[in-house]
Amino acid sequence: MPIRIVRLGTARASNEGLRIGTVRRPPRGVPKSEYSSQNWYDVWLPNVAPSPELMKLGQAAESEKEWATFFRKYRTEMSVPEKSRVLDLLAALSHTTDISVGCYCEDEARCHRSVLRELLAERKARIG
Repeated sequence: MPIRIVRLGTARASNEGLRIGTVRRPPRGVPKSEYSSQNWYDVWLPNVAPSPELMKLGQAAESEKEWATFFRKYRTEMSVPEKSRVLDLLAALSHTTDISVGCYCEDEARCHRSVLRELLAERKARIG
């Protein structure tokens, strides 16, 4: 029953479980009633998305140095207690139920979900 890190809007894997959108904004042009049926997400959890300012920084990162700055700043954002507790909850749930978390970005290596993967692994989440 691992937690999966996914790209929102893609076909669901078998046993993927509840899909959680860890994004700042809902998908554009999609009625709220269709988020789940179109494979975006079942539940929206913007609490663990990068802040708007940091999201812009990450999207603009072209060099490894710029990406490293985003990576470090996002980890710092996620270390505040109210966000850290959400990560603790997701890690704990990964031991008892199938869930997935994701973002829209095409390349996970240049997406905050790569950082989420590390943060969840540090909390001993079961990652699939």
